[in-house]
Amino acid sequence: MPDSAPYSLLIQHAAQVLTLAGAAPDRPLAGPALSGWTIIERGYVACLGDKIVAVGAMNELNLARLGPETRLIDATGCVVMPGLVECHTHLVFGGNRADEFERKLRGESYLDILASGGGILSTVRATRAASEAELLENALHHLEGFRRYGITTLEAKSGYGLDRDTELRLVRVAREAGHRQPVRVVPTFLGAHVVPPEFKEAGPRAYIDFLLREVLSDLKGEAAFVDIFCEQGAFPLDVARYYLEQAHKMGFGLKIHAEQLHDLGGCEMAAELGATSVDHCDYLTPAAAARIAKLSQGRTVAVLLPLVPLFLRQEKYAAGREFIDNGLPVAVSTDFNPGSCPSKNLWLALSVACLKMGLTPKEAVAAATLNAAWAIGQQHDCGSLEPGKRADVLVLNVGSVAEIPYWLGENPMRDVVIGGQH
Repeated sequence: MPDSAPYSLLIQHAAQVLTLAGAAPDRPLAGPALSGWTIIERGYVACLGDKIVAVGAMNELNLARLGPETRLIDATGCVVMPGLVECHTHLVFGGNRADEFERKLRGESYLDILASGGGILSTVRATRAASEAELLENALHHLEGFRRYGITTLEAKSGYGLDRDTELRLVRVAREAGHRQPVRVVPTFLGAHVVPPEFKEAGPRAYIDFLLREVLSDLKGEAAFVDIFCEQGAFPLDVARYYLEQAHKMGFGLKIHAEQLHDLGGCEMAAELGATSVDHCDYLTPAAAARIAKLSQGRTVAVLLPLVPLFLRQEKYAAGREFIDNGLPVAVSTDFNPGSCPSKNLWLALSVACLKMGLTPKEAVAAATLNAAWAIGQQHDCGSLEPGKRADVLVLNVGSVAEIPYWLGENPMRDVVIGGQH
């Protein structure tokens, strides 16, 4: 459309516009840059169709581009910011694990429950038993919940099938759910979540060989990333390395669940292989974080999941402050899943990241927008308010960025715009 075309949507008179602009175009925000992005006081965001076309101060607004069809949103007294990006969720699954919540309250650990056949394996049984229609209905229900929290782009991991047909079904359901409602869904293949019962005797390497031989070739064009859980009770470091190396040769982007419960070296190994993100990181040391930042040239994002240790009643949280000070880019997500984080409240995750991981409010907002977009390869299209990006814009019932993590557990959403649609 011509530069003189009337705006289709104008969000105006915002107390603050959190642009997330000013970053290097070739890497996520790290170090001082994580809080060095631009805030516009008393500003506006203008959209044309599904794209942002102008962002600035109200006294710079081009009034000539307002027409009779321009929809106006008055954001007086409000923060306007990019749509939230959820870069680590397990969206598609059957059943729930409320019964295990009670077991945890009685003192059983996450790994104890998994070893007894519960945990992930419990959800695998429920997911395998669910029909595709049931899984899709559940996914759509959860996506509507995410939208109400201001999430406009979301990664959906598989991993609760652990057999060929169910794992492919989970990826297919995630993609279909994305097509049926406005929140963008980015599928990731986590078939290497744990070893399924059918491979208990054969072991982790045999199951990984099965995935490489029987499943990954059918995922080309369906999922951009593969992920693996490198942890005691799941996959050891050498098997995780082998899997990621082979998946990379097949053209997949790489992710890893690592250093959640023990320091096994999975994050550093995955970064060495060029992983887009390393996730959990609660036991990642600041020294290892500095090495990851250096060897990845600041391109591997550490995805922090603060609601997981909170829900599992663990004392150990990722050393987010030290990661940032050592130059490692960080993102924040919920890890929404039925076992270790049955919450879609990314705002609460930002508060806990500040309280328990040492992030500042500006850093936390960047971690759940632009850096989260980098963590799932969507930085070209979302995560900041800049001309040319998709018009995913939030209007919040708070007046400053400092208030966002301050109101603990509250949902500050007033208006959600996705792709220019209010």
